[in-house]
Amino acid sequence: AAAAMVARALWALLAALRAGWCLLPQSGYLHPDEFFQAPEVMAGDILNLQVYYPWEFLSSSPCRTVVFPLMTSGVTYWVIKSLQQLDVCSSCINSYTLLVSPRLLFTVFSFLLDYSVYRLAPFWGADPWKALVLLAGSYVTLVFYTRTFTNTLEGLLFALLMVLVSSRKSSGSSAEPTSSSLIGVITTAGFFNRPTFLAFALMPLLYWASLIVDSQKSIKTLINHFLKFILCACFTASVFITADTFYFTSVSLDDLYSTNKSRLIDVIVQLHDKMVVTPFNFLSYNLNPHNLALHGSHPRVTHFTVNGVMLFGILHILAIGAGFKMLKRCVHQLMLVRWCHHRPPGLLVHSKSTPTLLLFYFVPLAFLSLFSHQEPRFLIPLILPLVLLSASPNRAVKWKLLIVLFNLLGALLFGCLHQGGLIPCLLHLERLIHSPASSSHPRQYTLLFAHTYMPPRSLLNIKKTDVHVEVIDMAGAGEETLCQAVEQRASNFTCSDCHIFIVIPGTIRATVTKCSVSFKNETLIFPHLSMEDPPQIPVLSSGNWRSQLGLYILELNRDH
Repeated sequence: AAAAMVARALWALLAALRAGWCLLPQSGYLHPDEFFQAPEVMAGDILNLQVYYPWEFLSSSPCRTVVFPLMTSGVTYWVIKSLQQLDVCSSCINSYTLLVSPRLLFTVFSFLLDYSVYRLAPFWGADPWKALVLLAGSYVTLVFYTRTFTNTLEGLLFALLMVLVSSRKSSGSSAEPTSSSLIGVITTAGFFNRPTFLAFALMPLLYWASLIVDSQKSIKTLINHFLKFILCACFTASVFITADTFYFTSVSLDDLYSTNKSRLIDVIVQLHDKMVVTPFNFLSYNLNPHNLALHGSHPRVTHFTVNGVMLFGILHILAIGAGFKMLKRCVHQLMLVRWCHHRPPGLLVHSKSTPTLLLFYFVPLAFLSLFSHQEPRFLIPLILPLVLLSASPNRAVKWKLLIVLFNLLGALLFGCLHQGGLIPCLLHLERLIHSPASSSHPRQYTLLFAHTYMPPRSLLNIKKTDVHVEVIDMAGAGEETLCQAVEQRASNFTCSDCHIFIVIPGTIRATVTKCSVSFKNETLIFPHLSMEDPPQIPVLSSGNWRSQLGLYILELNRDH
């Protein structure tokens, strides 16, 4: 009882940390997709801000559904826009609210994971509070599940699917599945969010199907379950296709409600001819090895050997050990069947929980490993079966100290350090651009970013009608190209109210000093760790370590 009380208090503390750190906010920048798969697009559509639309959301190449961005970032931006229009607050729309409001919604949604673990733990033979502490203390939950990734939504839908397929009677036996309709809706929604959701959904769906077959004697009832699943899946798909088609073909509701019959027929024909099915476009693009190579190619074992360890640490290694033991036991049973002609036991329904949970963990891992482009965030939905595997009530969680240190290091690295200066930099520049001095006397700003992740322009809070701010993303440009761009801007430095800022990590600060320009102001934002331009260990050991772990905002000297 005392251990349970401690676990409850620890979970509450970690839950408060999750919410508080979101509001602080977290400075780490994990991957451009956390902005460019939802908030950046919705800021342009709903708030009419200057943004960069990624290729997936262009009408010429629609590969992402707009439904989930509208339901998440779109809703939060609509709320703050309405509050400002109603004069509830005069400046509801600013860089802080643009950053935090979508993240806060995802942080609230992340507690669906906690609910799912609490519901699932008794069914799968895990200790609920031990599993909740493992979940809430993982840096994957603290950092990744509070960010606006489609992978985050994928993890939440996977959790809901596992809850729906895991039902038990009061007697302890598996209950007759009754959620066929909801399972169809969630499976289809997950597929439209990310087609890779099918890899995660495969084992839960097979488990659900085996429960139905095992529990039903009537073929009519069996068909009824699968018919509900298919009908609801088709209905959900039609909703997503309709919404995406409207969005990407720019057909307005006024056109549909047109009293002109010929115009209405033209619109219907246009919608039919230009029907947008984003998952198929996504698969068509990603099944092409050449396209995947543009985003980076990795060995097929990267998920197993690197990404799993990077996300889950010792828990992933222990799961691999348990998987080999299960495989050895299965081979042994098959040999006994062959020699003794015994019928093998059912694996999904009649076996213990551990083998089934291992399949829930490793089958998606294996399917995702078939693709050459492998990023750690693709695996974050697997935290659910992993914590259930690791929270057996019959033994204390081993490696406690290692688990704590690993997650502290992961939270520090990805929540604070990794590209950690870019977001504070944008918040600083937004305040500068919208300062009273700039408002009374309009100034021209040129913001040049080099060797950083792609800056989300929406955080600068610049309306599309404003033309006084120019954002240039030089990505990982070489020294010569970077100097040419800086010198070209310097040569065109004619107006008295023009300001040119160069944003670069400290590790390439020396490169810019070689250009034929000078700077009058420099702001150092600490910390900032660029893994693409990492600091050298000897330099870190010197007195210059703060500069190497910082992001510089350099203002060009007009007089020079």
